[in-house]
Amino acid sequence: MNANFDPPNVSNLAFVEGLFAEYLNNPAAVDPEWRRYFDALRDGSGYSTVAVAAPTFRTRSIFNPVAGDDGRLDVASRRELVFQDRVDQMVRAYRVRGHLVARIDPLGRPRPHQPKLDPEYWGFTDEDMSRPVSSETVAGGDLQTLGEVVQRLRNTYCRSIGVQFMHIDDLGMRQWLQARMEQSENRVELNREQQLRILTRLTDAVVFEEFIQKKFVGAKSFSLEGAESLIPLLELAIEKAAEQGLDEIVLAMAHRGRLNVLANILGKGPRDIFHEFQDSDPLLNLGRGDVKYHLGHSSDWIARNGRKVHLSLCFNPSHLEYVNPVAMGRIRAKQDRVGDHRREKGMALLIHGDASFAGQGVIQETLNMSQLAGYAVGGALHVIVNNQLGFTTPPEEARSTRYATDVAKMLQVPIFHVNGEDPEAVAQCVGLAMDFRMTYKRDVFIDMYCYRRRGHNEGDEPSFTQPMLYQVIDQRKSVREGYLEHLLKLGAVTREEAERILEQRREQLEQELSAARSRDYVPGAQEPTGIWKGYRGGRESMGDEVDTGVPVEQLKHLLEVQTRVPEGFHPHPKIQRFLHARREMAAGERPLDWSAAEALAWASLAVQGVRVRLSGQDSARGTFSHRHAVLHDIQNGNTWMPLQHLAPDQAPVEIYNSPLSEVAVMGFEYGYSLDTPDGLVMWEAQFGDFVNAAQVIIDQFIASAEDKWRRLSGLTLLLPHGFEGQGPEHSSARLERFLLLATEHNIQGVYPTTPAQYFHCLRRQVLRRWRKPLIMMTPKSLLRHPQAVSRLEDLADGRFERILLDSKSRHDQVRRILLCSGKIYYELDHERERLGRKDVAIIRLEQLYPLSQSTLISALAPYPDGTRVIWVQEEPENMGAWRYIRVRFGSMLLGRFPFMGVYRPASASPATGSAASHKLEQRELIEKAFGDGGDEAWLRVEMAPAAERDADGFVIRH
Repeated sequence: MNANFDPPNVSNLAFVEGLFAEYLNNPAAVDPEWRRYFDALRDGSGYSTVAVAAPTFRTRSIFNPVAGDDGRLDVASRRELVFQDRVDQMVRAYRVRGHLVARIDPLGRPRPHQPKLDPEYWGFTDEDMSRPVSSETVAGGDLQTLGEVVQRLRNTYCRSIGVQFMHIDDLGMRQWLQARMEQSENRVELNREQQLRILTRLTDAVVFEEFIQKKFVGAKSFSLEGAESLIPLLELAIEKAAEQGLDEIVLAMAHRGRLNVLANILGKGPRDIFHEFQDSDPLLNLGRGDVKYHLGHSSDWIARNGRKVHLSLCFNPSHLEYVNPVAMGRIRAKQDRVGDHRREKGMALLIHGDASFAGQGVIQETLNMSQLAGYAVGGALHVIVNNQLGFTTPPEEARSTRYATDVAKMLQVPIFHVNGEDPEAVAQCVGLAMDFRMTYKRDVFIDMYCYRRRGHNEGDEPSFTQPMLYQVIDQRKSVREGYLEHLLKLGAVTREEAERILEQRREQLEQELSAARSRDYVPGAQEPTGIWKGYRGGRESMGDEVDTGVPVEQLKHLLEVQTRVPEGFHPHPKIQRFLHARREMAAGERPLDWSAAEALAWASLAVQGVRVRLSGQDSARGTFSHRHAVLHDIQNGNTWMPLQHLAPDQAPVEIYNSPLSEVAVMGFEYGYSLDTPDGLVMWEAQFGDFVNAAQVIIDQFIASAEDKWRRLSGLTLLLPHGFEGQGPEHSSARLERFLLLATEHNIQGVYPTTPAQYFHCLRRQVLRRWRKPLIMMTPKSLLRHPQAVSRLEDLADGRFERILLDSKSRHDQVRRILLCSGKIYYELDHERERLGRKDVAIIRLEQLYPLSQSTLISALAPYPDGTRVIWVQEEPENMGAWRYIRVRFGSMLLGRFPFMGVYRPASASPATGSAASHKLEQRELIEKAFGDGGDEAWLRVEMAPAAERDADGFVIRH
């Protein structure tokens, strides 16, 4: 029988008996669900010889059916079975629909009536309430009266907690939840000490907000008022984590309530927060820093059991939910660092807003990663601070779902909706959620219903748009007052005790404010500590250079090892040829291509003890079928990753195919890099064009985190880039956008043109102690270009060169210098050879940012003043590096060389969608670079007749 079977209104036994009579007359005329039920009841003669009930969760009936001499059930027994079936259906209705009437809204607004939760709906009368029923699936004893079962169900599912869990397919998981909730009726028994701690934490939260409002009138703080239960919730979660043996918790949250959490949970000194409010030194943060309610903090929490739990609150921009994948990446890195592969020592605790949780797509993308091998963290605890309101937008205008959390049902996990003004119900949810997470290693959600006492910020007037709502809110006492009244009625605390706690907290804050205003106050140091000690940001220095070469013999061994597969492993025939080519490269019989240099960079780092991690769409094979880092047996589907079998003591090498997400996966890898300063962490785009789907991570974190928050990262972005006739969405990684963001040496931007350059750049990224994000334009056609190759000796003896000089021209013969970056070099070089132009030098800028003027001066020093320098790029004039370079150097490069550019015309779209048009544009561009025109703007070359062009379409020079 279908577990989701929900029969019609069984209001009286006559209905079932009539349906059964119809079944006996014509089984096909009865609904299939009921037909299967009746099939189970009969033995072929129309009567049952066993006690089988209708759709039920019971394993057996407690009733003993009475059978006659012929083994047939009597009428009374059949009536008992049908009665019990109605009980089972009602029990299920409470589990499925109880949350719809639960009193989770602290504002007390009515909820729609649910008829299926009325005993009358199932045909039960007042007299039935005293009848004993089977309760094997309802805690409270094997035999309870119907009235007792109903009361237990109402207490469990319809009070201050509403639970969604019946969408979970896993029966064992549902039964685990049912047993835990129904046994306790979804209430936790707290002793006086525990109740007093909750009251104290509520007092901390309330007093902090009141103090801010009084001492810093009109200042933005994004108050927690109306949701103060978040503070005891977080303490309970951390204490539970300590009991479960956790060592690390990474928290993420938006700005609402952040200052309160910083002061009362993270242990940031209130004096530091008050000093930030005062903002008394205008010279301190000129052009840098962030508002106080975006800042992060870390500290050690000493739990009541003596265990130390390290807390890290992520810095966060105003982009609300985009910090979630960052936090997930951070805790995954912390777990990996200590070898916590069971994901039992660290946890992510993510605090959301209701409007943003329902409205921002990064939520779904992050949730989708939660059970994937490359991104799993053993489950996160999600807390939705449900203000039941966005900025000014009510739920009915903000989402198409009943709950803000409905997207979370995709994970097949429970969602606990709880009234934030019932702190003990909140405590029950925390304990149950934490146990569920630890048991099943899955995410879990607490949707804490509350309200926002003030506007979106302290200067906002909420009654402009919600006048009726705020009439109700203005009349409400604080959750602390409500809970105190509850405790006073229980006799658990006296008014004097409560007032004493209140006054102590106020006095402490006054002392902290006095300290913040003192002339002796000195803000805490923000130098890198812990695993970041010894790394630095700031400006690039030539003193940061390191030796990135690897001995030839070691390179040969590392490449050859990667061609070995286990005995009995059957690679694809084309992969066998790929491995054969690698063996030839290892033997020095064939030059290294791009993927071989990459594999050697990663392998050489791994055997040096450096963790290597790459994730991206199709990264294991490579978008362009060039990497093949994970091999597949064509006979059984088994996999083999050679990079994980280099040496017994090597560091991990992890390569993951990511879900089809840019923003969440890049955010995850950025977070991973924050806790892996000593590893090479990379995110790869399928095509560089798709990187703009993660623009928030780039703008708000990667490019600006050091400036805003003094946070360093060594994340590397690999972005396939190049104009090859594949259309406007498969040509450009938007280099110009990264160069627009580039300042104060905040990022590195490179566009290498040889495998050796790629090798040295990857190794340099992690071996230097200077930590900056690396933005790398990577090749497509160059992956197999016969000229884009390197020798083993280039990897052994060289280093990453910021500028590659021309080795094919004589300085005294040069009359024109072509300056370029990336793939276009090979096309320019080919044209120079075709034309025999010995008067043209081609110089490659391999590192576009930071671009050292002294390096450029040195590269151009041999050429005479007045030599024309032309920047050549494939991109349109308003894209690529042209405008960045032109603004930097003007029309006279270094004061010595007339400077102009060759490029496609300015365009709203990066590239044409026509392959033929692309070829024509590319020919014109190359011809222009070698032509006699001198204007900076694009000059279209008059097309010569086909008869005057060679096979590649270039003009034949006579």
